[in-house]
Amino acid sequence: MPPGAKAPSHSLRLRLLWTIVGTSALLWLASLTIMVFIAWNETNDVFDDALKESSNLIVAATTDFNERGLLQQTEAAAGEPHKVDIQYQIVIDGRVIQRTARAPATPFVAGFEHRKGFRNIDIDGKRWRIYVVRSKDAHFEVQVGQKFKKRLDILEELAENLALPVLLLLAVLTALSWHCVSRVMKPINNTAHAIATKSRDDLTPVSLDGQPRELRPIVGALNGVLLRLQNALQAERRFTADAAHELRTPLAALRMHVQLLQRQHSELSAPFQKLRDDIDRSTALVENLLALARLDPASPDKLERQQVVLQPFLQELRRTHAAIARQRRINVNIDTQLEQLQMNPEMMHIALRNLLDNALRYCPPHSTVKIACSATSGLLRIAVCDDGPGVDARQRNRLSERFFRVLGSGEQGSGLGLSIVRRIAELHGARLSFGSGLDGRGLGVFLDFPSV
Repeated sequence: MPPGAKAPSHSLRLRLLWTIVGTSALLWLASLTIMVFIAWNETNDVFDDALKESSNLIVAATTDFNERGLLQQTEAAAGEPHKVDIQYQIVIDGRVIQRTARAPATPFVAGFEHRKGFRNIDIDGKRWRIYVVRSKDAHFEVQVGQKFKKRLDILEELAENLALPVLLLLAVLTALSWHCVSRVMKPINNTAHAIATKSRDDLTPVSLDGQPRELRPIVGALNGVLLRLQNALQAERRFTADAAHELRTPLAALRMHVQLLQRQHSELSAPFQKLRDDIDRSTALVENLLALARLDPASPDKLERQQVVLQPFLQELRRTHAAIARQRRINVNIDTQLEQLQMNPEMMHIALRNLLDNALRYCPPHSTVKIACSATSGLLRIAVCDDGPGVDARQRNRLSERFFRVLGSGEQGSGLGLSIVRRIAELHGARLSFGSGLDGRGLGVFLDFPSV
């Protein structure tokens, strides 16, 4: 196989099926060969016995040639229909004095040295089976013959009669084999389904109960991998949470010191302000890391939810961003067609705060940001849309990746805000998607919740 080439995939079910059907077909052919061999031998024995009986009857019936006129040679009538399968000759001194219409005018077997017996001969390219018997006084002999084709015709007729039943049996065998193989493979499908349901939120071992012995080593090895992965994720989350928590205090102290120095040295206010902005971005990054560390191990089944009235909830969100909205001269509008929504208010406040922060940060002055709630296509939607510069359609699907930032925006950020939004959406069973914003411009971020 060339380097880098992928090995072709194959189906164990189909391989097992073709193995069973192929082996059965080979065994059937072998048994058929044996049956044909036995049938051929038995057919030969039956026809040979018929030749013997016919010869003995003719010998017994041929007693007085002169009285019955059998010494006169009788030729077969031309065009006489072929009515019998067995042809005979009565031979005296090498001459055929009586024969059936299909028998040759010369003896089947000349100079037969035994009193009786079989001989295979060829006449006009056709194979004959001949039985020769002499009278007790050796005055005459009877030769009875039959073409081998008559015997083969019986086998051909037998094969024709058996062809359709055999094909039907093979079809039934294939169907039964497929059914049995599917039942045998069902534990593998169940195990595959159990593995497919695993996620970073559920790394519990796959149950070994009911697993066949052949799958137990595989499932055991997989459980070991899941355990190591769970331990690694827990260690990573603990490290992230601990590191972020430990950084909060020194960053807060550093910001206070910079603020104090800024007051004491007013001539250096601009450099100190830039330093304060950098500290604020670092603090925001730490807060986002702490939020992710808390959200990652959370489970949707254990998430506490309640019915939240949306209008006052969104109004409070707009009030917390009113100062920055006025500073950047951006209008924030709310359009709520839904009365309430079941959710975790603290987490959803974090998600919508991140979306509104992004919209206010990246939109130019005199832009509009709209928070809308509506019911569409059986889903409950919360949308945060703007008419700003937007994001290229090819990059939208990457917006929720951790630490991904759109280049050329001119704004600083951690690249974690939308990752937090996506995780909160997952915990609520909602879907995060991106599209065009207001009037086909800008960016639209949509959270679609199931209606039930």
